[in-house]
Amino acid sequence: MSDLIDVPRGLNGVVAAETTISDVDGDAGWYHYRGHSAVDLARDRSFEDVWHLLVVGDLPDAARSAAFAERIAVAQSDPRMPELVAAVATRTDRPLAALRMVWTLVASERRSPALFDLDEAQRLEEAIRFAAITPIALAGAAATGGGVVADYLRAVTGRIPDAAHVHALSAYLIAAMDHGFNASTFTARVIASTGADMASCLSGALGALSGPLHGGAPARALDSLDRAGDDPEWWIAGELAAGRRLMGFGHAVYRTADPRSELLREVARGLGGARVAQALAFQEEAERQLAQRRPQRPLHANVEFYAAVVMEQCGIPREMFTPTFALARTIGWTAHVLEQARDAKIIRPSARYVGEAFTG
Repeated sequence: MSDLIDVPRGLNGVVAAETTISDVDGDAGWYHYRGHSAVDLARDRSFEDVWHLLVVGDLPDAARSAAFAERIAVAQSDPRMPELVAAVATRTDRPLAALRMVWTLVASERRSPALFDLDEAQRLEEAIRFAAITPIALAGAAATGGGVVADYLRAVTGRIPDAAHVHALSAYLIAAMDHGFNASTFTARVIASTGADMASCLSGALGALSGPLHGGAPARALDSLDRAGDDPEWWIAGELAAGRRLMGFGHAVYRTADPRSELLREVARGLGGARVAQALAFQEEAERQLAQRRPQRPLHANVEFYAAVVMEQCGIPREMFTPTFALARTIGWTAHVLEQARDAKIIRPSARYVGEAFTG
């Protein structure tokens, strides 16, 4: 085909769609949700309010915030959920697999229609419903009136969380809700462009998130801290000399410090503790050695590095790090699915064949 257009590997720098949901400026080192600084939102607003911003389109006042929280609670009160979650638990102990299964079962039982066949209000209802059941599917976090974050933290840790931990986890979840056309978000939009149902869009996105180069990094970053111990210089030097990457450092978009990492470093400092002190020392040494090796492009700590520290300080076990990331990113996925569903054009790129020639 003579009209094919070659693009960079990984589609880096290629604009595939227009969006009003979020924007990332990797050179300047900032990102925002619908014109609001995502970092400021993480500091000052509730998880539910930012959820409302992404899927409904604006920040709610107190009355609308309460109404939205009630809407979430209603979606979570489906009497079939405990039975579904219990049934899935007998088949897998992997939270992400359980989430996929619950989404699929709910879609099957409700006979969830294709997004193509729904109007805007019905699509929004689907988005809220499937996002609302996510913390229940991941951790059995039924609504208790304390809010999504507090309920989730209570379910994961088995104890009533204190306010500092709820605020810290909320800041992380808000900061991680959306971040441009990352692999999982783009996957969700590709599936949505076919007119598929909401559960299919979310399940595909979740599959992309499960990869260690996307959502699997936080636990691996914490593993690095464990191996390095109290003297990170020798361990970091050994890893870099062996040509291995430091998990939790560098980003495909940011050429400056990752603003999400800066935010979560601030949150971690507020929590305090020996692990936080270790992480701060590790970051300083890692960035020093990375700058020496690649002065033309210094690498900084990314969101996964301090996300791991914050989640650990909140009592979340490592096997729940990526599922917790998925809880946050599900909100962004549903927003992108809603936006993509408004466009009737299917996403259908081409490939350049480079194999053996066809001889007929």
